[in-house]
Amino acid sequence: MTIPNHNRGGAPVGFITELDGIEAASVIYLRLWCEGADAQAQVWNDFASGLGPDQGRKALKSFEDLCALCTRHGRRPLMRHSVQCKCLGADESCFANFIAAAAMGEREDAMLIATLLVRPDVAPLIASLAAEVGHAFMRMRLSAPRDITTQSLEIPKTLH
Repeated sequence: MTIPNHNRGGAPVGFITELDGIEAASVIYLRLWCEGADAQAQVWNDFASGLGPDQGRKALKSFEDLCALCTRHGRRPLMRHSVQCKCLGADESCFANFIAAAAMGEREDAMLIATLLVRPDVAPLIASLAAEVGHAFMRMRLSAPRDITTQSLEIPKTLH
């Protein structure tokens, strides 16, 4: 007997604190981007302050295009947890690994993951965008969440 589970990609597979800077940024910015205009403004501010206005705008455009293509041509909607959630969902983990692989020059792995996210004809385009986004995260010199002292963060407790 099979029972359809529409939230399968949201299953917790770990914690944000287990990710490196590029992977954590991928998840956090995906969550923020999907939250709406106010959160998207925060993404822009982070990109602009980390890269400067010109490079930040280019990186943001790549991130916007990546998210739009994943939404428009995705095999199914990407499931995600709330912005404040400390858990890492299965789809979020896939997205984070995808961007990290692309940024590290692991093109074949990035293409393989891309075909899990979108139609095969769109995979090369999102793999290229993921590399651009990952390189931007590298230039932003983001810390991994485990490197940030939890004393300075006041994250509200939330349920998924």
